[in-house]
Amino acid sequence: MSQPAPRFDHPPRPLSQRLGAILWPSFFAACVATMVFFAYVDPLALRDMTFPHLPMTRTLGYSLGFFMFWIATASSSAFTWVLLRPASRFNGPLRPE
Repeated sequence: MSQPAPRFDHPPRPLSQRLGAILWPSFFAACVATMVFFAYVDPLALRDMTFPHLPMTRTLGYSLGFFMFWIATASSSAFTWVLLRPASRFNGPLRPE
């Protein structure tokens, strides 16, 4: 008697869908965080307090801030994705019914 194919409680997702689920919402969160943060903080004043010897424009400061927020929110989304993966990914397939 042949064994039935193992069943999983959740089908595997394509890589593009997994990346999109992490990067797209984190992009929007980074946009909002950047707008709120730089509404109150001037990037050149921040540079003067932290690294006064670095040559930097406001545009570069806004860009660096945005990517910093994007990395932070993407890592938060990735951690949530890891926590929400189904248990069968780690414990093996479900038993046949």
